Amino acid sequence: MSAGDSLESQVREAEQRLEEAATLAAEAERRAAEEIKALEADLEREREEKERALAEAEQRLGEIEAQVEAAEQRVEAAEQRAKVAEETVTDELARARESAAAWLREQLEALRREVEGR
Repeated sequence: MSAGDSLESQVREAEQRLEEAATLAAEAERRAAEEIKALEADLEREREEKERALAEAEQRLGEIEAQVEAAEQRVEAAEQRAKVAEETVTDELARARESAAAWLREQLEALRREVEGR
């Protein structure tokens, strides 16, 4: 084998190795691109899922806030009714005391008249 043949053989082997390396690099690039696309799709699904969960949480928060507001209004109304009832009870107790005191005065006066009449 001559030096030219040896050199040609080495060039062909180098070209073949270069071609194999280029094929492997192209395959690796294709797999990387596919993986990137899959990751981007996963990321988009996760983002959409998070947005949906956030929207649901915001809606639930709005519902809870409305329930809290309604409950606070019911408590306020109940406190107002209790205040009115308490005032009514206080007024009724005062009237009952006044009536009892008047009755006792009448009884006392009746007893005095009875004692004086004897």
